[in-house]
Amino acid sequence: MESGSRSDASKPLQKEIDQLERLFSVDTAKLKEITDQFVNELTKGLSVEGGSIPMNPTWVMSYPTGYETGTYLALDMGGTNLRVCQVTLTEQKSEFDIIQSKYRLPEELKTGDADELWEYIADCLAQFIETHHGDVTKMETLPLGFTFSYPATQNYIDQGVLQRWTKGFDIAGVEGQNVVPMFEAALTQRGVPIKLTALINDTTGTLIASAYTDTNMKIGCIFGTGCNAAYMEDCGSIPKLADLNLPPDTPMAINCEWGAFDNENKVLPRTPYDIIIDKDSPRPGQQAFEKMIAGLYLGEIFRLVMLDLHDNHDTALFPGQDVTALRKPYSLDSSFLSAIEEDPFENLQETADLFQSKLGIAANGPELDLIRRTAELIGTRAARLSACGVAAISKKKGYKTCHVGADGSVFNKYPHFKKRGAKALREILDWPEKANPKDEDPIEILAAEDGSGVGAALIAALTLERVKAGNMHGILHPENFKSVG
Repeated sequence: MESGSRSDASKPLQKEIDQLERLFSVDTAKLKEITDQFVNELTKGLSVEGGSIPMNPTWVMSYPTGYETGTYLALDMGGTNLRVCQVTLTEQKSEFDIIQSKYRLPEELKTGDADELWEYIADCLAQFIETHHGDVTKMETLPLGFTFSYPATQNYIDQGVLQRWTKGFDIAGVEGQNVVPMFEAALTQRGVPIKLTALINDTTGTLIASAYTDTNMKIGCIFGTGCNAAYMEDCGSIPKLADLNLPPDTPMAINCEWGAFDNENKVLPRTPYDIIIDKDSPRPGQQAFEKMIAGLYLGEIFRLVMLDLHDNHDTALFPGQDVTALRKPYSLDSSFLSAIEEDPFENLQETADLFQSKLGIAANGPELDLIRRTAELIGTRAARLSACGVAAISKKKGYKTCHVGADGSVFNKYPHFKKRGAKALREILDWPEKANPKDEDPIEILAAEDGSGVGAALIAALTLERVKAGNMHGILHPENFKSVG
């Protein structure tokens, strides 16, 4: 654990810091206990009965070899933008060319009429194709991988039943429905020469895109606003697919949706602050793991700690100051904590300025020390708990060495997240100390390739390839594949 930047914290607040350290620190024994429970829950999610972690089969049934070729489109429907990519897999092993455009998703479409949304998406695709290919009437049909990162049930790779809207969408008549026919109807009406080949989740895309350029990649993770992981399982280890009689050694990418780990509160070291976050969230009792490690919640945990120390402790924080701004839920995001952890000054001047400008609070020296230490504790706990998921998949699969491709704002931007996660992995898996600090760890978490663009295009390619080879498992409309690619 890193220590605070200054050692002269006044004694009353030192007691509060000590208490926070007790609450938020996760020792090696606890990390191992969490990891073992995680392995159990991953296995349970694959069983017929199921468990808290959904463990969704994605119908992506092989890793890429790096020798895939062809031109594919990818559509990524995020919360604020639509991204359209054309990915050309070249003759050179593991290399690709990409052209892409972003289109703003108008806010009113997110709560409007379903037809308007699909028409807008078809318009963007038509515009993209006209720009890059000219006359659409003379074109061959292009295969498309659609990254649809909303909770969806997939019994087939070319189908997806929306479970519930997230990211500010609330369009009537789509939840509980297969989104693919709605999307395809809009394409047909607009005369766009595209066939949907695969509907994918961004985490599965992250795994496949990373494995295309690096064959040691075995796990894809997202540590961002939310959190998730995907990895390749053997069909023989997926009892809930047993009735399909797939060969037991056939691979199947699993989208874990592991934010739901420990919804039963058996093992995660929840603090009173975590309990409040869960209770006041739109879905109490769900996404227990995500609420302790994801970017959406880190700033909120911090805000609750600050408020509690102001309101309920004898040694009040910010005594006599107006903390109205601090009372607003979700007003601090993870970038606020990042800024505190990155403050390079001995006297934490940037943190003081941040509290003044964002919250209208003038923090003194001892308070600034407590603020810094609280940010470190919350950020460190998130990184250490994240490592438990990576360690659990590695243990379940018996991976002694591999690469893990990670993406997301917390992984890419939060200070020390990678280093703290790597340290926790070392503790959980009992690795010996490295002779040379520059050597790779046995299991190394690296920046991933572009999952929602390149990953979606690759999955479209892999799906076309397996259909041509006669593997029709998880394909709802084989007839759609005849005219493509």
